[in-house]
Formats: sequence, C-alpha cells, structure tokens
Amino acid sequence: MDEDAHQTVIPQLRMTDATRSVPFYQRLGFAVDWEHRFADGMPLFVQISRAGQQVFLSEHAGDCEPGGAVYFRVADVDAVHAAFVAAGVPVLRAPADMPWGGREMMVVDPDNNRLRFATMPAAESRSGSR
Repeated sequence: MDEDAHQTVIPQLRMTDATRSVPFYQRLGFAVDWEHRFADGMPLFVQISRAGQQVFLSEHAGDCEPGGAVYFRVADVDAVHAAFVAAGVPVLRAPADMPWGGREMMVVDPDNNRLRFATMPAAESRSGSR
C-alpha cells in the first residue's frame, strides 16, 4: 500500500469466537485499535490494523458470514512469511510467483477467512494497476 494513500474501504470479516480470533490476528502482527460491545455478554466488534491496513472483525451473526477473503498488499511478502512462521502461524500457501505478476502467500484464520498477502512488481505497485 502506498505510504501516502489512505485506506478508503475497510473489509469486514466474521469471527465466531473473539477469544480465538483476536489472538490469531495479533500473531499476524495486527494491533487492536478499538473494540465495542453493546453490553456485557454481547458479540464483540473490533477494528484491527497492521502496517496502516485496517480490518473489522465481528461476532455479530448478521454482519457477514465466515469464509470471507481479504487481499493485503505488502512491501515484502517473503519477510511477512518469515515473520508469520516465526510467530507459529500456519501458512496455507507459502510465497509463490503468480502468473499475473506479483508474489503471494495465503493464511486462513480460525473462521476459514482467507488472508492473502502479496507484493506487486515495482511498476504495478506504483500505478495501482493489476
């Protein structure tokens, strides 16, 4: 993601158990920005961020379904992979060169949401095209 760009869309993923999901995302290097519950015992809604990229996680059943997907552009997918492996995160697909250009890896969270991390070729990452 361009350092000067501001994220204008925040993806939202369903989590079924915050006590399992939030620590998983923290192992990926995400920080909890804020969280909200309407009352004690109610579902949790949380915003997390990593390297300037934000995601909403929701325990509210009506917000979205498990099994979503988010695509994160990162400066060095191989460094991200090494950090995830060091943190004990299971990586479903290790970094690989893609036929459309770029290099991607994939992790799956406890609710079967697919998280792809990718580094684009220099010319494409500057222009934002793919």
